[in-house]
Amino acid sequence: MVNNSKRTERIGLFVGSFDPFTVGHDSIVRRALPLFDKIVIGVGVNERKQYMQTTDQRVSVIQQLYADVPQIEVKAYTDLTVDFAKREQATFFIKGVRSIKDFEYEREQADINRLLGGMETLLLVAEPQFASISSSLVRELIHFGRDVSEFLPQKR
Repeated sequence: MVNNSKRTERIGLFVGSFDPFTVGHDSIVRRALPLFDKIVIGVGVNERKQYMQTTDQRVSVIQQLYADVPQIEVKAYTDLTVDFAKREQATFFIKGVRSIKDFEYEREQADINRLLGGMETLLLVAEPQFASISSSLVRELIHFGRDVSEFLPQKR
């Protein structure tokens, strides 16, 4: 007997402002990659927020980083994340957690996303060496003229 049913493509959605995209973000994406057929990295745009980099710059940096990884797409979005997820036909949200505080916030978000969009959330715990790295920390170091290259991923 032949099974003609198609398996649903597993699409993970990893979203954030990524201003800038850090080694911690890269770690989450690379660790999640084997679990999905495709990962869409959604660069969120919030008109009420001030960014260090333009949306195009943030998208471009991430696209260049994963240029050799065909399973990864990078897109900017301005609407509700759950609506973006539906449009991209994502099956899971991918989130990184560095602390108990992150976990509590992401658990609440996961509950809302399940209610609004019927989507589950995969939480990946940050690797210890990246647990203290955040985009806001990197922006602050840049503001004070410090070298932040160790906090920004390099193309492999």
